[in-house]
Amino acid sequence: MKPVFAAFLLVSLLLTSSFFELTKAGSAFCDSKCGARCANAGVKDRCLKYCGICCEKCKCVPSGTYGNKHECPCYRDYKNSKGKPKCP
Repeated sequence: MKPVFAAFLLVSLLLTSSFFELTKAGSAFCDSKCGARCANAGVKDRCLKYCGICCEKCKCVPSGTYGNKHECPCYRDYKNSKGKPKCP
């Protein structure tokens, strides 16, 4: 019984570290994509904040600094509480 428990513990630790790496990679993806998307924004910190929220939810960011939202329908269709587009 002890070898089975030890194997289970080892596999659990390996899976946990794999998920942690995927989370970090996703964050780096969003940071770089949103940095490019918000490069010309007038209020850059607000653009980065909302782009980051949209990227984490949708797992994509349209190319360029404006428009191209057809490349990512989730990003395009994500609305705020007032029904207006949330994503820059």
